[in-house]
Amino acid sequence: MAAAAAAADSAGNLRPPPPPGLGRGALLSLLAHGLLLAALAFAVNWRSSAPQAVSAELWSAVPQAAAPRAVPQAPPPAPPPAPPATKEAPPPARAEPAQAQAQAQRDAQIAIDKARAREKEQREQAERERQQREKAAQAERDKAERAKAERAKAERQKDERERAERTKAEREKAERAQAERDKAERDAKAKAEAQKREQQAQQTRLEQQREQNLKRMLGQAGVAGATGAAGATGSAQRDAGPSAGYAGKLIARVKPNIVLTEPVPGQPAAEVEVRAAPSGAIISRRLVKSSGSQVWDDAVLRAIDRTAELPRDTDGRVPPVVIITFTP
Repeated sequence: MAAAAAAADSAGNLRPPPPPGLGRGALLSLLAHGLLLAALAFAVNWRSSAPQAVSAELWSAVPQAAAPRAVPQAPPPAPPPAPPATKEAPPPARAEPAQAQAQAQRDAQIAIDKARAREKEQREQAERERQQREKAAQAERDKAERAKAERAKAERQKDERERAERTKAEREKAERAQAERDKAERDAKAKAEAQKREQQAQQTRLEQQREQNLKRMLGQAGVAGATGAAGATGSAQRDAGPSAGYAGKLIARVKPNIVLTEPVPGQPAAEVEVRAAPSGAIISRRLVKSSGSQVWDDAVLRAIDRTAELPRDTDGRVPPVVIITFTP
């Protein structure tokens, strides 16, 4: 029993401290220790039973000498006891259990080492798997970050393109509008200059025509119809023209027929040449000098058309050509 206790203590000393590992390592360690205890128990039981078997065999193997027949005369002396040398057989039996115990301890140590190696391998494998998982997770995070950055970059580029396109479109629109305004101003200026030149040319023509008309009107009266000496004052020639009040009479006849479609600012003056038959019927009318207002000019011409007939002068005649200035 002391040897069993010593073996148990020795096995207890061989137990490693529980490593701070996984639960699987602790379970394997407990299993290895259980195997060690079972091996030690088997070795102790085998050693304790072996001496009894050897002792029985030794005692049963000692030969016994046969007693001679009793002689009545003199009994023979008792046989000597068995030699004590037969008791020296058990020591080799004690050496064999010690060998078995050492082998069991070695086997137990081997099992413990294997358990430790397996536990270490499991820890290393678990660490490798953890690192692989962490590496894969980091790779996924990096991939997601890259995708997010690429999406953000694409959005920024899209916004910049749209902003640039809007800016370009607005600039082109402003340039087109400015070009149209410039063209309109140039066209208006050119048109105004053309109108001004035309008005000046027309005014020149009208002045010339008015002079010609006056000469013609004087010519129609005829110097030949005048009476008197060569030193006469030419009263007949003067009497052939309209009277001083005829212009007012004509304006009074035409002006009620003037109808304005819209207000006319200022004081426009339209000069119109009117031709009439001897009966007073208006043959034609022509704008000699514009008032500068198209509305007033058109209203005066329409009013002359509505009048249709000129009034007679104080002498009962109608001047064939008359130039009248109309103002509001």
